[in-house]
Amino acid sequence: MTATPASVDTAIIGAGNIGIAVAYYLVVRHGVKDIVLIEAGDPMALTSAQSGENYRNWWPHPVMTEFTDASIDLMQDIARATGNRIHMTRRGYALATRRADPSPLIDDLHRGYGAGAGSRIRVHGPRAPSAAYRPAVSADWQAAPDGVDVLLDPALIRASFPTFAPGIAAVLHIRRAGDLSGQQLGQFMLETIRAAGGRLVRARVAAIDGRAPFLLQLETPDGGATLRAARLVNAAGPFAGAVAAMLGERIAVECVFQQKLAFEDRHAAIPRGMPFAIDLDGQEIPWTEDERAILAAEPDTAALLAPMPGGIHCRSDGGDLGTWIKLGWAINRAPGDPAGAPPLDPHFPDIVLRAASRLHPALGAYLGRLPRNARHYGGYYTMTPENWPLIGPMRTPGAFMAAALSGFGTMAACASGALCAAWAAGARLPGYAPALSMARYHDQPLMAELAALDSKGVL
Repeated sequence: MTATPASVDTAIIGAGNIGIAVAYYLVVRHGVKDIVLIEAGDPMALTSAQSGENYRNWWPHPVMTEFTDASIDLMQDIARATGNRIHMTRRGYALATRRADPSPLIDDLHRGYGAGAGSRIRVHGPRAPSAAYRPAVSADWQAAPDGVDVLLDPALIRASFPTFAPGIAAVLHIRRAGDLSGQQLGQFMLETIRAAGGRLVRARVAAIDGRAPFLLQLETPDGGATLRAARLVNAAGPFAGAVAAMLGERIAVECVFQQKLAFEDRHAAIPRGMPFAIDLDGQEIPWTEDERAILAAEPDTAALLAPMPGGIHCRSDGGDLGTWIKLGWAINRAPGDPAGAPPLDPHFPDIVLRAASRLHPALGAYLGRLPRNARHYGGYYTMTPENWPLIGPMRTPGAFMAAALSGFGTMAACASGALCAAWAAGARLPGYAPALSMARYHDQPLMAELAALDSKGVL
């Protein structure tokens, strides 16, 4: 732990993967070395530690596609430079549906990939050639194809994804997608920051004098301290709204707790080489009559009898030689208080396992028989109403933010850090920068366009 200095050029509140990435790009791109990362606990120990550690360039709008494409480029740069220390793989995302007419999903692909969609989307149907499709490619991201393969041929779907349930009518295989170690990515960045002279201070920010140079009142393990900073970055994750309030500002974010389940796949239900698989279709969970009666008797559980949204996801964890799998389902829509205890729902493991078994019938072997070392955990999605991040200047001169990264913080950390660092350094900005800042709320055509989208890309 570093002693609190009297003053610093840039103070970054939050040492999750986003705050660390801002510091990293300030160091490596702009030569700013007088940096302090302020974190009450250990780096990457809160929301970052609950990440699914996935990435994709599949979004319902081209701005977010361009943004995450830029982040993937930066992750690949780090993978190359470190001998793939970050364990980046690229088997893709397989989005499955039973819809007889998947044309709305294909329309979403064209909308999300924008002007380049025509060259990136390949359709394989009963009357279209499918020989070019290779489902089982190397996990090496450098060998994997780009774009999207849309599988509409039932025989091709069965051959490519034999463990999927019968009745899947279409699979959208997003190829520039996979997984990585967010912890290794953050650790590499921290090492670079420290080598350049950046510091980590263990402290909680209690108050901020909202004028540059900012005066931060800190609570450290050794007592109170103050820190003066010429620039301030709000990268406080689920506490970004509280930090903004210290500056007399309000940002339109809410925190929604989402849960995951990880367990050892002792029955080898999920092939190790399968892409990150997502069931897009809504469903009603197949409870028994006795279970339905029990659930209906309690207001908190009666909602589990209603039709549920799609988006159940599953992937193998731990690489080709690993034995664990992860399941997730972002079904919660109610905001919560990130300062409280994690509101883990004891019903969630059973709920997500039953739902995932609809796409992966072999998972049914674990119903009522989860391994004892199964891990049920969760973290907060800090979200704007449109599920786009807020990266750029705050209203207070000299203050910047990189916040509201929802469930995509790991995959967008590099681009978020690079973008916020460019704003703070007064450097050249990418074309998507205004749309990801608070300036978008003054762009009425863009906001109307986002309001009309069927999907916000929440997973």
